[in-house]
Amino acid sequence: MAERPSSSSRTPAPSWTELNDLTSSSLGGEVVFSTDDWFAAAEMLLSTEEPQWREGFTEQGKWMDGWETRRKRIPGHDWCIIKLGLPGRVCGIELDTSFFTGNYAPRVSVRAIWLDEPPVLEPRKGGAGKAASKAQFAAVDMIGSDKWKTIVEMSALGAGYKDTCKTYFAVKDPGPFTHIRLNIFPDGG
Repeated sequence: MAERPSSSSRTPAPSWTELNDLTSSSLGGEVVFSTDDWFAAAEMLLSTEEPQWREGFTEQGKWMDGWETRRKRIPGHDWCIIKLGLPGRVCGIELDTSFFTGNYAPRVSVRAIWLDEPPVLEPRKGGAGKAASKAQFAAVDMIGSDKWKTIVEMSALGAGYKDTCKTYFAVKDPGPFTHIRLNIFPDGG
């Protein structure tokens, strides 16, 4: 099992990590779309709690504290859209792969946009064991999230070991934004 990092083993966190976490569920951050939530729902990305290890299994497989998708058997990659709890400037992105040592997404990119009106999407039926429906894909295609401003180019993530689980990304353009799209390559399974 991968150990949680201690403050002495962690890469020093950038100063922007002391700012408000705009994606936090405690501020109203919400996953409004996810391609796949088979093993663990994308909502796990928004937790304000430290990641934890638990023994045991769900109906889909090993319990994991994070977003975990199935292996892709079709072209493409997995992604989700997060409505920020507070619209604002995004100074950086922190991704934590704690305990995902062989089943983490090896690469990510992030896109963002300011939307004056909330997107009209099919209701999300999140939770483990689910994937987006054709109707949900059709609705999300209408907002063109694949064309939003890239704020983090495709970049490598570290495995979920104590010295490599936290990855910090400076952003190319801080916005302001209301929504971000997190792309994981090729998938998170």
